[in-house]
Amino acid sequence: MSILAFLILGLIAGAIAKAILPGRQGGGWIITMLLGVVGALLGGWIGSAVFGVGLNEFWSLQTWIVAILGSLVTLGIYGAVTSRHHHA
Repeated sequence: MSILAFLILGLIAGAIAKAILPGRQGGGWIITMLLGVVGALLGGWIGSAVFGVGLNEFWSLQTWIVAILGSLVTLGIYGAVTSRHHHA
């Protein structure tokens, strides 16, 4: 997968994760893309290590599922860290 395709995957996966998780997450599209890219990397790493499913092709359903699940985890961690930072 090219760098541009990976960035697009991260942006879309991050946006889907923000739509799925309740609450107000801050950040614009750059933060969303960064969280999505980190989430896709995390999801690909966990998916390949545990299930043998990683990031294959851009149009592969398993790539999108792994990237979105990883983005959900990353967004959850990001939300916990930033909410703790604002309330402390």
